[in-house]
Amino acid sequence: MENQVTLPRPHFKKVVLIGVGLIGGSFALALKKSHAVTHIVGVDRHANSLQLAQQLGIVDSFTDDIGAAVIDADLIMIATPVAQTTKILSAIYPHLQPGTIVTDAGSTKADVVAAARESLQEKNAQFVPAHPIAGREKNGPDAALADLYVGKKVVITRSPENTNEAVEMVAQAWKLCGAIIHHLSPQEHDQVFASVSHLPHLLAYTLVADIAAKPHADRLFQYAASGFRDFTRIAGSSPEMWRDISLANRDALLQELDSYTEQLAKLRISLVERDAQAIEDVYRRAQQARVNWIAAIEVAEAQSKDGGD
Repeated sequence: MENQVTLPRPHFKKVVLIGVGLIGGSFALALKKSHAVTHIVGVDRHANSLQLAQQLGIVDSFTDDIGAAVIDADLIMIATPVAQTTKILSAIYPHLQPGTIVTDAGSTKADVVAAARESLQEKNAQFVPAHPIAGREKNGPDAALADLYVGKKVVITRSPENTNEAVEMVAQAWKLCGAIIHHLSPQEHDQVFASVSHLPHLLAYTLVADIAAKPHADRLFQYAASGFRDFTRIAGSSPEMWRDISLANRDALLQELDSYTEQLAKLRISLVERDAQAIEDVYRRAQQARVNWIAAIEVAEAQSKDGGD
C-alpha cells in the first residue's frame, strides 16, 4: 500500500482576490502551493483577465458581483492600483460580515488607511493594510509566480482599530507565501518608500521618456546595453499603477525629488568647474553605500534561510 501524503489543513476556506494580476495572482498561487486555501474567488475589471486567471489555476471561480463574492469569505485581498481602493471598499462595505478580514497590497499606505476609515466606517477594524515588497516589470495573470514572495518583506501598517487577531491572520497569510513580516506606521511607510521605490520609478520613467523623445532615439536605443537596461528595468512596470502611487504619495515624493534635484545641481556645478575630486567623492560615497547595502541584504537573506528573524 502506497504511503498517503497528509496535507496541512487549509487556513482559509474562502479567499476573495480583487485584482488577479501579478501581485494578487502570485498571492493566490502561493497560498495554493502551501495548501492553505480551499477556494479562491476572483474579481477584476477585465473579464479576459479573470478567464485567464482561472485557466492558469490562480482562481477557482470568478464573478463581476463583488457583493456576492465577499459573502462568507475568510479573507479579502485587494490587489489593484491604489486609486481604486475607495471604490472597492465602498462596494464591499454593505456585504462585509463580522468574521471577514480585508487587506490590500498597495504601495502607499496613508491614503489607503484614510480610504478605509471613510468607506468601511464602523467596520474599519476589519481592514489590515499591508504592502509586499516584491514585483516584476511584467503585468497580468500570466506574470504571476507562486514563489514571488519567498524571502521578501511584507510591511504591515496596522491601524489603531485593528485587533491583534486580525493582524495575525494577515501576517500568517503572507508567511504562508514565504514572506518575512515587518511593521511600520502608514506615515513611516510612505516616507521610506518615496525615497527607495517611488523616486527611482519616477527617474527611470523620465529617463526613458526623455531618450524616446529625442529625434535620434532609435540610434540611442541601438547602443544602450546592460547598464541602461538594469537602471531602467522598472520603467517596464504598469504606468497606471505608478501614476496612482505617484499621486497618492505626492507630498513625500516631492520632498525626495527636491532633495535629488539639489544633489544633481551640485554635481552639475562640479562638472562645469571640472572638479574631478568632488565628482569622485560623490561616486565613491555612493559606491560604498551600495556595497554596504548589498552586504546587509546578503546577511538578512542568510538569516531568513537559517530561521533567523
